Amino acid sequence: MAGKKIPVHRELRKHKTMYLMALPTLIYFVVFSYIPMLGVVLAFKRYNYNDGIFHSPWVGFSNFKFLFQSGTLMHITANTILYNLAFLVLGVITQVGTALLLNEIHSKLYRKITQSFMFLPYFISYVVLGVLVYNIFSYDTGLLNNLRGLLGMEKFSAYTDTGIWKYVLVFLEQWKGLGYGVVVYMAAITGISAEYYESARIDGASHWQEIRYISLPLLKPTIIIITLFAVGKIMKGQFELFYQVIGSNGVLFNATDIIDTYVFRSLTQTFDVGLGSAAGFYQSLFGLLFIMAVNGIVKRMNPEYALF
Repeated sequence: MAGKKIPVHRELRKHKTMYLMALPTLIYFVVFSYIPMLGVVLAFKRYNYNDGIFHSPWVGFSNFKFLFQSGTLMHITANTILYNLAFLVLGVITQVGTALLLNEIHSKLYRKITQSFMFLPYFISYVVLGVLVYNIFSYDTGLLNNLRGLLGMEKFSAYTDTGIWKYVLVFLEQWKGLGYGVVVYMAAITGISAEYYESARIDGASHWQEIRYISLPLLKPTIIIITLFAVGKIMKGQFELFYQVIGSNGVLFNATDIIDTYVFRSLTQTFDVGLGSAAGFYQSLFGLLFIMAVNGIVKRMNPEYALF
């Protein structure tokens, strides 16, 4: 009978192989994502190591009150959102644009070699990236100041100048993620039927018209889905990038401090577990509300592109 509900034990027995394959992933998320959520109580406590998580005194919303009144929370929230918006918007533009350009190259060998070189930065560790950046911007031994010295120019103290790092960090993120994004969009482009392009050429369409009226519209679902996933992480900064490149340089915190680095410092330098937990809880809650709102907007405009 259509619509008849299948009992759970029959469903498990029928598809037991697939459920067994999914079991390691389920265990991973339960152990590392859901069980640690119990630690959210620390955001409402003044944690001390003698009493532990469950016996530390409750302080209600005092940790949140301090974050809001100090102005720190609003500042790091603005930094986190603005950086992630820059990563998202520029990432979509550069990745889609590069994928479309590569698709116009007829030589498969050249295309594969180019993609391979673009993909290499994705595998570079953020630790190595931090070292490379330091060797470029170091005041005494950096490549930049050595070149400026050869040209008779004064040395530039990059690690005391907040103005350049917003551009440096955005560039590094784009450079590192370009190859991965291009592969995703190239796979989507490959799935577009060649008949569309052949029909367009018969009608006299130019390459730009093929891109505008065929490639981009058919890439729209992929772009929206990837954008929604990125929006879901808009409150989660690229901690490895910011920490390895900027480190604990307090001079640059005004322009580069994000929620993740603030929470890390709260836990490792000031040892204020309650304050760090409050910031982390705020980050998760705000991110959830943000993705719900954006998904709702997409669902109203076109339900087919919504995540849920």
